[in-house]
Amino acid sequence: MMNDEFHRPGSTAARSEHYRRLERMYLTKASINDYFKPTIAIGDGEAEIRIEVDPKFFHAAGAVHGTVYFKALDDAAYFAANSVVEDVFVLTTNFNIQLLRPVTQGTLIAKGTLVSETRSLLIADAELRDNRDRLVGRGTGNFMKSRIQLQDIPGYAD
Repeated sequence: MMNDEFHRPGSTAARSEHYRRLERMYLTKASINDYFKPTIAIGDGEAEIRIEVDPKFFHAAGAVHGTVYFKALDDAAYFAANSVVEDVFVLTTNFNIQLLRPVTQGTLIAKGTLVSETRSLLIADAELRDNRDRLVGRGTGNFMKSRIQLQDIPGYAD
């Protein structure tokens, strides 16, 4: 699942350690994840988020609410972007989402991919699929580097 266009030079072990630190930060220090219980896998310019569908995520008509789609898509795109930034936390500055079909069971799988990187802006796309591999949503996000050092964030440096 590697994106060759954004392959970074340097130690594979160092990049891999950066990905594992981002994953640990996400799973252990983002308290919102206590509710959604996602899993995450990060690679070079890409990330995958999985969320098991739970009826507590449903709107009144009995399907997953759009907030869950947004969370999965934004998180996947975000970590695809932050995977190539090893010194600071990136921030979502804009995110557009398309909700394509309802989901009532199974697993939501969001895959984010970095599509553009400049000195001040990262752009990443994400697709959301159900466990039958049907496209159920998609999104594009703009991300910028913050001044917050990753080493200062609990979960990343631990």
